[in-house]
Amino acid sequence: MPRAERERQMMAVAEEIFAERGYQATGMDEVAERCGVSKPMIYEYFGSKEGLLVACVRHARGQLATATTEAVIGATGPRDALRRGLVAFFRFTDAHRRAWSLVLRNEAAVAGAAAAAEVEAIRQEQVDIDIALLSTFLPDAPRTDLEAAAQIVVGACERLSLWYVSRDDITAEQAADHLMRVLWTGLAALVAPSTAG
Repeated sequence: MPRAERERQMMAVAEEIFAERGYQATGMDEVAERCGVSKPMIYEYFGSKEGLLVACVRHARGQLATATTEAVIGATGPRDALRRGLVAFFRFTDAHRRAWSLVLRNEAAVAGAAAAAEVEAIRQEQVDIDIALLSTFLPDAPRTDLEAAAQIVVGACERLSLWYVSRDDITAEQAADHLMRVLWTGLAALVAPSTAG
């Protein structure tokens, strides 16, 4: 099996076990056994159990960034762009519940500084995406307002996703609409009436 494919296999298995048992209760022996490889091979690829968790979180980070940035292509205005991004975020958290649980359950903080830094990098990357998006539609808004709005959006998304992924009666679109009703009132104050669509 090519190295890249083997890495993906190991991360998928590890992600599943981390989500099932938590970081501390996950053993590298079990990861190796489920992958059909030796434990030394996992250490050769990832260096440590924390390195394996970091790789899992980093992979999820890249997928989330792609999903949210691609979703806003073709948006007709700031409201449309925000809703598209929110729907993409909730679809991602639903489709990647195992990976997302690693972030939300604070497993990375237990694992160590490198894993915690990778989780914070996910949040910061989403903040940066939101700032870039908002500044596209709101070029005259003060940078501080855009930064504060982006932090609020990311924090609200993270908290609401905890509620959303535990339910089967709420769609990604409905979760986005719940958040839009709260967020858009404040964000609309930054938008000139002619561009509020």
